Parts: sequence; structure tokens; C-alpha cells
Amino acid sequence: MWNKMSVMWWLILALLVDFCIQEVRSDASDHKYKPGDEVPIYANKVGPFHNPSETYRYFDLPFCLPARLKEKPEALGEVLNGDRLVSAPYKLDFMVEKDSEIVCRKTLTKDEVSKFRSAVTKDYYFQMYYDDLPFWGFLGKVEKDKTDPSEEKYYLFKHLHFEIQYNKDHVIEINAKADPNAVVDLTEDKEVEVEFTYTVRWKETNVSYENRMEKYSQSSSQPHHLEIHWFSIINSCVTVLLLTGFLATILMRVLKNDFVKYAHDEEAADDQEETGWKYIHGDVFRYPKYKSLFAAALGSGTQLFALALFIFILALVGVFYPYNRGALFTALVVIYALTSGIAGYTAASFYHQLEGSNWVRNLLLTGCLFCGPLFLTFCFLNTVAIAYTATAALPFARLNFRHPFAPQNIPERSLHCLGTVKPSLKWPWLVFFPSVQSTLSFITSLPVCGATGFIPFTASYL
Repeated sequence: MWNKMSVMWWLILALLVDFCIQEVRSDASDHKYKPGDEVPIYANKVGPFHNPSETYRYFDLPFCLPARLKEKPEALGEVLNGDRLVSAPYKLDFMVEKDSEIVCRKTLTKDEVSKFRSAVTKDYYFQMYYDDLPFWGFLGKVEKDKTDPSEEKYYLFKHLHFEIQYNKDHVIEINAKADPNAVVDLTEDKEVEVEFTYTVRWKETNVSYENRMEKYSQSSSQPHHLEIHWFSIINSCVTVLLLTGFLATILMRVLKNDFVKYAHDEEAADDQEETGWKYIHGDVFRYPKYKSLFAAALGSGTQLFALALFIFILALVGVFYPYNRGALFTALVVIYALTSGIAGYTAASFYHQLEGSNWVRNLLLTGCLFCGPLFLTFCFLNTVAIAYTATAALPFARLNFRHPFAPQNIPERSLHCLGTVKPSLKWPWLVFFPSVQSTLSFITSLPVCGATGFIPFTASYL
């Protein structure tokens, strides 16, 4: 059985390496352009600056529409990430500068003015992608009325200034800045005539194409050089060690006294009532009450641990570079499906050692213990997102990707069943320490379970 387990692990590693290589190849596209070539630019989403998780489609606001509105095909990870890329109304050809180019002229109705004013009030920002480089900008600003400081004026930016840096035939960086003087007053509910314009400037840089993403890895609302509180870390470690030592000393003293007592009263041990650590020996070697649930929890936990391990490995090899749209969510879904065999094998192996007989129920419970609640929670949150027309909403046409019996989940279910069938191999630590498999059976009190983590978490907090 060790050979079967080794084959399963090697198969998972091979698929992960193949996934990693495909991602790296897709990142290495040249993106080379000649002067005058069209460079793709997509509008992604808008949302309040102080709540980045609340995002909406770009054209949910009455912006200028392009001549041909085209949606970019997106992978599953991009959809889960809330990306909804559509063609933008701007035309930024390679190394072509423009001055006050008109996007469109339109008359904003009262409803459209109200939408823009609400967005400006909430500090809405927009996000676009130019040659796969993300950039952001604000929609407007709020200022105090000069005549009456108690009232506020709402302005919408109508002119954008694009500053693009290039190195030979590659686009390296793009920034979008709004002209604070080119604004439209949206304070009153009335129709407004507005002319949206933009300017493009190109500038040469020495940054190579391979290093153009370093800017985004350093971009953060926090300072670049964070101070590490070594004193607090050392203090927490010392506190944990001291508390652990005190606890071990107390336990060793109690056990030593019990051993001495039982050694002196060995002849009369049959007539005395069991006390101390011997009082729980029956519980230690007794199987837990809910064998299937216990084994399913161990299987799901092992799968999630393997999932986290593989994600860290992919992060170390550089698959998840900054703003690689949807790569993390795609990896989570793919690796979770590939590690289903680990969950099935672990759960069935423990269930077999606990002398369980209903392995079909254990198989179904393992598959639904984590996936079932996750699917129900996702459905609820997705319904709320659909009601608010947020980009976090996944269309119901794609919602069945997480359903346990969806067609695309057949490989996951197959691996799960493959890992469950006849796992006769026993885990080594259970062979030598049989009490581990049922030690938790006598801990049924929630206060006791909560007190177990009080000391280490308190020490970490300090």
C-alpha cells in the first residue's frame, strides 16, 4: 500500500509541476509592439476606495461606451476574483501621443448625475488593464463650498492624463492622473453637458520588461520598511517556554506521586478504587463515539494541509506574481480537486483502524464535510452579491463548478473514491501510539477545549 500511496503523491506532484510550467510559459509572452500598433486596454471595475471587496462593473456607471463593446474571455480564477474586463473607450496606440483627445460628448440625465454623485461621495475608484498592467484612478472629488462652508460640492473628473513608460518595444509602466481643473459640477439634480477627454504621453525608461512587475510587488498602503518587533517576539517565545515548563513540571510531579503510590500499594491495588491518571485509562483506549465523523475530519484536515503546502510551493517558485489575475483562485480549485485522493485515503485508513464497517457513509461524509458547508455559504453570499449586482457574484451558469456532482468535479470525486477503496495501511504513529486515536473522546466539555488554547494564544498576544 505504500507503493500505491507513493504513486498518488507522485501523480499529484507531476500535475502541479505541469500547472506551474504552463503558468510560467503564459507569463513569458513577449508583448512586443511597433510604433502605431494597437495595445489592448480593458476597463475592469469600480468601487469605493475604503471597501475594496465591494466592486461593480465599470459600465454600471454611465461612462462613454466604446464603438464596439467587447468582453474579454476570463478563466474561472478571474471570475472568482471579481474581474469583468471589457473594452475601454480609450485608444492608446504604442508610442502615439495625443492632446485632449475627445472620448465622447454626452448629456447626463438626472439619474446619471445622481449615480455619479453617489460614486464621488463614496470615493469611487476605477481599475483598468493596459497590456496586462493594472492602473487605478479616482472618479471625482468633494470640496467645501466657498460661499457656504457647511455645504459640499461634488465634482466629476472629465479629463484623464495617461503617462506611459516604454523600453524599446515593450510597455513597462502606465499611470493615469485626473486633471483637477477639468471637472463637472454634479451638486444639483439637473441635466449636465459633459465632454470626456484624455491626453497620452510616452516616456522612455531603463527598466527591463522582466522587472516591470516589481513596482506592484512594492505597492502597498503600508511603509516599505516595516519595523520588526524583535523584543515582543522574544518575549512571547520565552513566555510560551516558561508556561510549558511550568505545566510539564506540574504534570510530572503528579505522575511521579501516582507511580510512587501505586508501587507501595501494589498488593492491595485490586481492592482500592482507581484514582489519578489511571481513572481515565478506560477512556484513553476506547474508540470515539462518532468514528465516521472523526475520520472524515482527519481526512479533510489532511487535504487542507496538503492544499496549503502546495500553494506555498507554487508561491515560492513564482507562479503568483503580483496582479496575476485569478491565478491563486485557479490553483486553489485545481489543487483541491487533485488532493481529494489524500482526503479519501486518510479518512478511510483511520476509519478502518477504528474498526468501522460503513465505509460508504464515511466516503460521502468525507466528501461533504468541508465542501458542503462551503457550497451553502458560497450560494448565500453569491445570492447577496447578485442582488447588489456586484462583480463578486458568480453567474449561476458557472455556479455548478463547486457542486459535488457537477460534471467538472468527476475527476475530484474519482480521486476521492480511489483513495477510499481498501486503505489497509495503518498510519505508523497509530501503530506505536494507539491512545492517540481516541484521546479526545473523553474531552467533551467546551470550556476544557477552550482552555487548551488559552495559554499559547495569550502568550502570542503578549
